[in-house]
Amino acid sequence: MGGSIIGERFVAISFGESHGRCVGIVVDGCPAGLPLNESDIQFLLDLRKPGQSVITTQRKEEDKVEIISGVFNNHTTGAPICMLIWNKDSDSQPYEMIKSVPRPGHADYPAMIKYGGFADYRGGGRFSGRLTATLVMAGAVASKLLKKTLGIETVAYTTEIGTVKAGTITPVNIATRYNNDVRCPDSRAAEKMNDAILQAKRDGDSLGGVIECAASGLPVGLGEPIFASLESDLSKALFSIPAVKAVEFGSGFAGSKRRGSENNDVYMMKSGKVVTKSNNAGGILGGLSNGMPLVIRVAFKPAASIAKSQETLDVSKSVQVSLSVPGRHDPCVVPRAPPVVECVVSMVIADHAIRAGLIPPVLK
Repeated sequence: MGGSIIGERFVAISFGESHGRCVGIVVDGCPAGLPLNESDIQFLLDLRKPGQSVITTQRKEEDKVEIISGVFNNHTTGAPICMLIWNKDSDSQPYEMIKSVPRPGHADYPAMIKYGGFADYRGGGRFSGRLTATLVMAGAVASKLLKKTLGIETVAYTTEIGTVKAGTITPVNIATRYNNDVRCPDSRAAEKMNDAILQAKRDGDSLGGVIECAASGLPVGLGEPIFASLESDLSKALFSIPAVKAVEFGSGFAGSKRRGSENNDVYMMKSGKVVTKSNNAGGILGGLSNGMPLVIRVAFKPAASIAKSQETLDVSKSVQVSLSVPGRHDPCVVPRAPPVVECVVSMVIADHAIRAGLIPPVLK
């Protein structure tokens, strides 16, 4: 199976390049009968698209989705769903000037070697964050499928940018996460995050950060040990998002510093349902969902394309050169990433729910 395909029953095949004619995705395995139209997809694409504020890239893309197949009379047919968006505001000229000068922090050099110089280097080609739009399209379908059939909802939000951390996160303020440019539920922290990004931008530099994702309503037992555990498949999918460098579940790295008596989640009955008093496991035990909310944190590295001069190598001449990366880039990718994380998590959960027989091939 190629690297552009993910999933076993809810399968997504991504295609396109950053500066190619379009980017898109084919979803196979979605049940027939799901109410679906382009506005369902567009809503999430609009949350991700570039050019929305001064702290994101100024590349102006409409990102208007077109559903090419798999939907008839506003319902899925059971056939593969092909969706695409056309690239309309790409500027490839800066990349022609640096095609032999690998940008520090980018995949330019390994891609150059792996594909023998034939890889599309414009805007990072296949390795660009532009391809996250394809993940959003597939995840939007998965999200609607999960909500309609199982009542599962997934939310993601920014908790850290640089050294600025959000305070207490509650269901109430999570609902306001898209009310600010950095998508942080803590409005005070959001202001500081925004300022930190703008300062990095003024310095010709960039920042990274952390996004937390929570999914509620999962049934007990999703996951297939050993190599297709829920954690395994979620991690693989999340690492497909450019700039992601770490993923943790529940207490994660903090839990590694505790004793078992502190980190174990105690079982109890609540309203006739088995639950745990705490959720240090993040909703997964032994690779299986345990009925508690799924909690994941995803760390994004600082955006690699920066205006600040850096030393690199001109591989055509084998000499060290200074490079200030040209073009239009995000000083921090985190503000545009919450809908991407939400959609990727939804794709994996939908795949496992179908594998578990919890979602039928035809919806009534």
